[in-house]
Amino acid sequence: MNAIIFSVISGVVMMFTGIITRQRKAIRNVAIIALIVLLLANIFDTYGILSIHIGTHGMLNFQKFGLYFNTLAYAATLLFILISGADVTQVGEGKHAAEFFALIFFSLSGIAIITSYNSLLLLFLGIEIMSIPLYILTGGDKRNLKSNEASLKYFLMGSFSTGILLMGIALMYGAHGGFEISAIKPSAVSNEFGILDPLGLVLVFIAIAFKVSAAPFHFWTPDVYDGSPSVFTSFMATIVKAAGFIAFIRLFDNKYVELGLSWRIILPLVIIATLLVGNITAIFQQSVKRMMAYSSIAQAGFMLFAVFAENDMAKEGILIYTVAYSVATIGIFAILEKMEDISLAGYNGLAKKHPLLAATNTIFLLSLTGIPLTAGFFAKYYMLLSVIKYGGSTVTWLVIVAVIFAAISAYYYFRVIQAMYFKTGNAEVRSYNKGFCFMLVILAAITILIGIFPTIILNWFYF
Repeated sequence: MNAIIFSVISGVVMMFTGIITRQRKAIRNVAIIALIVLLLANIFDTYGILSIHIGTHGMLNFQKFGLYFNTLAYAATLLFILISGADVTQVGEGKHAAEFFALIFFSLSGIAIITSYNSLLLLFLGIEIMSIPLYILTGGDKRNLKSNEASLKYFLMGSFSTGILLMGIALMYGAHGGFEISAIKPSAVSNEFGILDPLGLVLVFIAIAFKVSAAPFHFWTPDVYDGSPSVFTSFMATIVKAAGFIAFIRLFDNKYVELGLSWRIILPLVIIATLLVGNITAIFQQSVKRMMAYSSIAQAGFMLFAVFAENDMAKEGILIYTVAYSVATIGIFAILEKMEDISLAGYNGLAKKHPLLAATNTIFLLSLTGIPLTAGFFAKYYMLLSVIKYGGSTVTWLVIVAVIFAAISAYYYFRVIQAMYFKTGNAEVRSYNKGFCFMLVILAAITILIGIFPTIILNWFYF
């Protein structure tokens, strides 16, 4: 409960900060302090040091896994604000900096609900509280037509997915007369699900798949990520996406096997489609930002393995994946925000003029590829291992397909590295300070450290 309360309070504080001062640095500092307080409050709740108890009538269930994910999400958000907070204050000429930070905190409060919901109503509220601020942030650059178009498209398609979600919830309510996820189980008489439960779960699955950019519900992602200010794309593509998979895991926990053969066929097909669309389409992109949009779809394909396997290894894997993917993507988008030209040609010769930016960007790209000694390697390793542990006839070919697509992803990631180191050009970069360089080094160090000692994250989980 600490996470929900303190994230909402932090959002309100940022709103009042915008009334008191318009100094961008002061607003950013208040956001950093508020996020540190939020992070500490969640850690205290996780370890039982200081917890605020409010009766939720069983609609929320605060478990170790969800609380620990909150900690990782808030820590990633803190890194995001430390490295890109100055860019947040410059969106839209800096007139709404405090409001942008407030929206980020309100989105985090939705994530806190998603990680602990025990009722389908709270799932709906959590997703909407998380998503509505994103619709606004996407259109944060009001004078940019691409930003306006992306915001409208995201809002319309997000509203459509919300309707699908509510329809699925209504069907499951009709089957059980309640909204508790624990009530979703086979009949005690026939030991089988009725027609309403599978149909309702399919609709809820489609709605959440939209939020995490899983194919074939990914069509909004390239345009929205490309049109949104890069600094907000970084937040949407990392912390928010990872939260969607926690919603998946909580909903389908111990239900996937019970749902029968149809789900063991549907989910692998969605995984393969997501990997196929994301990786193959990314190859043909000339814009690095748009390439990263399709890359996020491909990464979602790997993260779906945590939903498929539904075991302890999968939960461990999604935690590592959250950190590895978030840190690398935040770093890549932080550098992207500084580039004058975000096309592949715009990166030509970056290593000669800005060697630190090129070196750290290389580490982040290698991590997303899954190269050993980076966090991304163990993220993918745990995902594949969870599927192998799950067993079944589909496991072997599903793992082989995933490895093949991981190899394909190396092509478009290495194109950026090739442009930075092996092509001549005049890469133009906006001004940046030593603090920005320091944060890039920190992010790169975290990527390598977790790549060498992945148990650092898991040891904190098994407290």
